[in-house]
Amino acid sequence: MVHHRALDGARTHAHARRHRRGPESLPGVRLGLTRRVQHRPAIIVCPIGTIRRPRKTVRMTLLPRRFLPRLAKVIFWTLTFQMPERYRAWKAARSIGPSAYESWVAQYDTLDADDRRAIREDIAAFSARPTFSIVMPTYNSDLELLELAIRSVRNQLYPDWELCIADDASPNGDVPELLRKLAAEEPRIKWQVRAVNGNISRSSNTALELATGDFVVLMDHDDVLSEHALYMVAREIVHDPELRIVYSDEDQIDRSGRRHTPYFKPDWNLDLLLGHNVISHLGVYRRDLVLEIGGFRTGLEGSQDHDLALRAVAAAPRGTIRHIPTVLYHWRRIDGESFSQRQLERCRVAGKRAVEDHLKGLLGPAPTPRVVTNPLNPDCLRTLWPLPSPRPSVSVVIPTRDRADLLATCVRGLRERTDYDDFEIVIVDNESREPETHELFAQLRQAANVRIMEIPGPFNYSRLNNLAVAECSSEIIVLLNNDIDVIGADWLSELVSLAIRPDVGAVGAKLLYANDEVQHAGVIMGIGQFNEDGGIAGHAGMSANRNDNGYFGQYILTREMSAVTGACLAMRRETFDSVGGLNEIDLPVAFNDVDLCLRIRERGLKVLWTPFAQLYHYESQSRGDDFSPEKAARFRRECEYMVRNWRTQIRNDPFYNGNFSRENGNFRLRDSDAMTKPWRHRPSRDVARVA
Repeated sequence: MVHHRALDGARTHAHARRHRRGPESLPGVRLGLTRRVQHRPAIIVCPIGTIRRPRKTVRMTLLPRRFLPRLAKVIFWTLTFQMPERYRAWKAARSIGPSAYESWVAQYDTLDADDRRAIREDIAAFSARPTFSIVMPTYNSDLELLELAIRSVRNQLYPDWELCIADDASPNGDVPELLRKLAAEEPRIKWQVRAVNGNISRSSNTALELATGDFVVLMDHDDVLSEHALYMVAREIVHDPELRIVYSDEDQIDRSGRRHTPYFKPDWNLDLLLGHNVISHLGVYRRDLVLEIGGFRTGLEGSQDHDLALRAVAAAPRGTIRHIPTVLYHWRRIDGESFSQRQLERCRVAGKRAVEDHLKGLLGPAPTPRVVTNPLNPDCLRTLWPLPSPRPSVSVVIPTRDRADLLATCVRGLRERTDYDDFEIVIVDNESREPETHELFAQLRQAANVRIMEIPGPFNYSRLNNLAVAECSSEIIVLLNNDIDVIGADWLSELVSLAIRPDVGAVGAKLLYANDEVQHAGVIMGIGQFNEDGGIAGHAGMSANRNDNGYFGQYILTREMSAVTGACLAMRRETFDSVGGLNEIDLPVAFNDVDLCLRIRERGLKVLWTPFAQLYHYESQSRGDDFSPEKAARFRRECEYMVRNWRTQIRNDPFYNGNFSRENGNFRLRDSDAMTKPWRHRPSRDVARVA
C-alpha cells in the first residue's frame, strides 16, 4: 500500500514541484550606489540590476555645470520610462520572499481579539447558518501533525461543523487510539476505521458517508485550517445561497508552524483548472453536488481531488463557483519529504485522465482535445484543441508606417516559418515615405497571399485595423504589429484552435523582447499609476525570463485574462463585428485592445492567453517616441476615457488576486488587509438563507 501522502493530488500532481518554486525562489537583485567625487573629470560606476543577472558596468563621465539641466532631463526620462519595470521587478523579488511573507502575515493576516470579537458578532447576525462536514482520510498518520490538524478544526470561530474521519486500516494502532480519545472530548468528531485497506479515494468516500452537513470541506490529515476559514466560507454562502463550490487561497506550513510559499489565486478560471488543480485547497463543495457526481472516483488516486473538482465544476450551474482571496488553508510541507518517480508518474497519468474525461463530458460527440504533459513543467498539463478540416481562413492585419526592416522581418517570418496554410497578409500602409518601404511593397505585391492597403491620415491604430478588417472575408482575424517576429511555426495554429472555441472571444500570445525576456503574458487591469486609484492596465510578466514558469505556473499555463495586447490578437471575424471593432473615436492609439477585450467579456465570452504561441515583439519601434505634448495630451484623454467607462474593471481584475499590488504585474504583495480582513472594511450583508 502506497502512503496516502504520495497519492494526494494536492501534493504531487501539479503542486509538488511548482510549490518548490514559489515566490521566495525569485532571485534577488543587487543595486549599486553612486559615490560623491571631488575632482573632475570623474567616473561614476553604476551596476544596473535585473531579475536574472547583473548587467555590464555603465561608466558615465561628469559634465560641466552648463550641461546639468540637459543631463537631468535625460535621467528623468530614463527613470520614468526605462527603469520602472526593472525596479518594480526587483521590488517584487524582494517583497514576496519568505521573510517578507512572514512579516506580511504578522501585519495583515493574523487575527487579534478585536477581529475574533467582530467575527463572532457577524456570525451571530447571520439569518442562516450553513453546516460543514470536514472530510479527512487518514493512514499511518504522524500523530503530532494529525492532532494539530484536528485542533485547527476544533479552533474554528464558526461553530457549525462536524469532522468526519475515515482511517484506511492503518497498521499503526496509535492512530485509531488518538481518534477515539479526541472524539470522546469533542462530540462533533465522527470517525470510522475501515476493515480493509483500500486507497485514498475509498477512504475519502467512507468519510463522506459520515457527512450530514450542507457543504463538504476537503482536508488532509496533517494540514491546518485558518481559525476563520469556515466563517469566511459561511459568509460567502449566506450572501449567495446559490453557491455550489467555494475555494480559497493557500500557503504552506512547516513542522515548526512557519508559513511560506503563498498561492494567491485568481477568481474562477476553467482553463487554468485544466492545467493544474487550482481549487484545492481550501476546496468546499455542496454535499448534494458531491453525492450527485458519485463522490471520489477510484482509479484516479494521485489526482482524486482534481478529478472531483472537474466533475463538480461540470455539474455546477453557471455562476455558482466562488473564490475567496484569503489564505484559509495551510498545506503541510515537511523537509525531506519526497516521492518516487513511479509515484509522481501515477499522479501525472491520473491528472491527465481526469482532464480528458472532463473534456469528453463537456464536449459530447465533438472532437475531443488531446491532453498532454506541459512541455514547460511535467507537473502541469496542456490541452491541445483540435482544428477542423478544412482549417478556418485567416487574415493577418498589419498596420505600418515605414521601417521596412521591421516589416520585412515580420512578413518573412509569417511566410517562411508558419505552418498554417490558409492565411493572407493584409498590410495597411499609413503614409510611408521612405524609398526602402516602397521597394519592399513592390516586392510583396508579387506574393500570392499578400495584400497592401493604402490608408492616409494621422496615425489611428483603431481606424487602420477597422478599415482593413472591413475588407477581409476570412473567418479569423489576427491583429499583428509590424515589429513582430515569428518564433515557433505552430503559433497561428495554436491561436486559431483557441479562437474558434464558441466560448472564446479573443486570444493573445506570449511575446518576448529580443533578449528573450517576457514582454507580454496577458494584461492586468489597474497596473501602473495614472491617478490616485492607480493605473489603467499593464502587462503581466514583464522582464521575466523566457523559460520562467512564473508565479505558480502563470507564464506556462493557458488561462483566462481580462485582456491581451493587440500586438498579436486573434478572434473570430463575427466577434469583431458584433462588438463594433476597435474604438477609433476615443481610443485611437492606446488601450483600444484592452477596451475591445472588455467589451468581448461583457458579452460572456472569454479572453485567453496562451504561452504556446510565442513571438518576438520589438515594442512599437516604427511609431517613434510618445513624449510630445500633443501625444501626451492624447494619452491622457485615452486614460480618462478608460476610467469613465471601465472603472470597476480597472479596480478589480478577477484574474489578478486582490492581495497583489497594482504597482506592477509581478505578483508583489499589497500592503493592505482589505482582502484578508474584509469585516474591517465593509459590513456583512445578511440577505439570504441557505436552501
